[in-house]
Amino acid sequence: MIKSKRTVSAAVYILLLCLSFYTVYRGYSYFYHELYPLKYEAYVEKAAQKYGVEEALVFAVIHTESHFDEDARSHAGALGLMQIMPATYEWLQTHIPNGENLSGELSEPETNIEYGVYMLSILLDKYKDETTAICAYNAGMGNVDKWLADSQLSFDGTTLANVPYTETANYAEKVCAAKKIYKKLYY
Repeated sequence: MIKSKRTVSAAVYILLLCLSFYTVYRGYSYFYHELYPLKYEAYVEKAAQKYGVEEALVFAVIHTESHFDEDARSHAGALGLMQIMPATYEWLQTHIPNGENLSGELSEPETNIEYGVYMLSILLDKYKDETTAICAYNAGMGNVDKWLADSQLSFDGTTLANVPYTETANYAEKVCAAKKIYKKLYY
């Protein structure tokens, strides 16, 4: 009889331990899904497919830029989910492929995501290296082109070994980290 009580106690202990691990895992999973949501998923999926950009990257940029606040406005005047400058929006309107007319206000989530993803596709095509493209999304193509031409910042002229703007270096690091989390959680 004593042996069976020990067996039952061990079984209860193992069951409680398993339930504890499961609860921690579910809490961890819930926590990360709340911190890294898939808001505006239909718009992201549509634009990502249209322009050949990974959805995880788009979500990472939105997460880093605005934390999914469609009314976000930067101190520099960038607007919306993907924090697009009005001048960039105007430039992109003149570069839409096949003369396609994309209408809508920059503050509208669908329009903002469409143009933000289109801009990312341009940068990814131009720079080939994702981190360099992410830096250009933050600091602009002119700055990144200068950095790539500087042998102290780029050893090969295509990737950045050093990013001279701390804000841009931090931004690229945050986007890359968020992309890894999005890929782990959803893709």
